[in-house]
Amino acid sequence: MARWDPFEEIEALRREIDRAFEGFGLGQESWHPVAFLPGKAPRRYPLINLLEDKDNLYVEALTPGIDIGSLEVTVLQNRLTLSGEKSRIGEDVRPEAFHRSERAIGRFVRTIDLPVEVDEAGVEAEYKNGLLLVKLPKAEKSKPKQINVKVS
Repeated sequence: MARWDPFEEIEALRREIDRAFEGFGLGQESWHPVAFLPGKAPRRYPLINLLEDKDNLYVEALTPGIDIGSLEVTVLQNRLTLSGEKSRIGEDVRPEAFHRSERAIGRFVRTIDLPVEVDEAGVEAEYKNGLLLVKLPKAEKSKPKQINVKVS
């Protein structure tokens, strides 16, 4: 029988509220520079998909043109941080030569709150076709448990 932990329930509620406000730009990330892109407000970079199955979480981060050697993926408790640098192709091109420069360059950092705890030792990352793919195994206590019902 599982013990009820009120502090765990409060922490789960806090995470849900943080996630709800992130969509309005009021989450914790809005106070930190999260991107290198110029503009009126910081943008989130890289754009991600976060999905799950029974055993794992999966993050697909859109990162074309990233310097692979600069990519860093870190996991601490239930937070995933992606950082790296996007460099300009053709460093020797003078700024006056550009008619348009819409492709941003520079360093980026993005931290994502994960919906469940993960097993940090089993995290795997792969870069493929401009996507950073991160597989995060769920911690055993986060996986659903099948309970057999006894008939008496």
